[in-house]
Amino acid sequence: MNISNKKHFLTVIDHSVSKETFDLYYDQDLDLLITSPQPSPKDLGRYYESNDYISHTDSKRSLFEKAYHFVKGIALKNKLNLINSCGPTKGNLLDIGAGTGDFLLTAKQNGWKTIGVEPSQKAKGIAISKGITFSESTQDLESKSFDVITMWHVLEHVPDLEIQIQELKRLVKPNGTIIIAVPNFKSYDANYYGKFWAAYDVPIHFWHFSKTAIQILFEKENIKLEKVLPMKFDSFYVSLLSEKYKNGKMNYLKAFWIGLLSNWKAKSSLESSSHIYVLKNT
Repeated sequence: MNISNKKHFLTVIDHSVSKETFDLYYDQDLDLLITSPQPSPKDLGRYYESNDYISHTDSKRSLFEKAYHFVKGIALKNKLNLINSCGPTKGNLLDIGAGTGDFLLTAKQNGWKTIGVEPSQKAKGIAISKGITFSESTQDLESKSFDVITMWHVLEHVPDLEIQIQELKRLVKPNGTIIIAVPNFKSYDANYYGKFWAAYDVPIHFWHFSKTAIQILFEKENIKLEKVLPMKFDSFYVSLLSEKYKNGKMNYLKAFWIGLLSNWKAKSSLESSSHIYVLKNT
């Protein structure tokens, strides 16, 4: 997207890897923030080279990682309940950005026919050892072949939004479901931490979504937004990392309070730290 006519919103540092500075620009038409500059495909990999990128590992080296994986177990059950509610039968499930494969494993054990796509060879190797099947690319998959497609905190990493959404449209069956989870820059914790908000995660997060942005982008492909669900655990995880970025250490009590406050305020504002968007192909 062209940022020449976009308003500057915030300057943010890549706290986890490069310590480089990036700018966020506001697209008023979409109610969307855009990271600039965005790394080229050949440079992008080095920005993921962090031991703290725990979605690509099963390690439990610290209290933080142990807590993450404990919460992850609860979240997996919630995700399974969500996809099971999408239709009367358990059909074909595609998870784009499948990481170490735990969600697909949970779904597979529950009767879904599963396949994943994952660019990280390290994460994919862990998932394969669990019995997960992968495709090298979504382009290798048949059109209109999936009952449910999920992207758990992945859409913000995609270089070309419109092409990705068109590909989702190609792959999902008529009346099929697409489930997208992304951070919400309009949440209380985002406003509280400002430039230190960990979910900006520049430059590997190219886009920063609002509910309006998701609705507009998918409606262009005749995909209807059916409901928006909060991801309540995300406010605690993001606040903990944000405390580290802001103060140089993880203040567990402060992060817990901000996470709790964010969830409480979201009851009235309907702006959670992260949202799950349930969309239906029409």
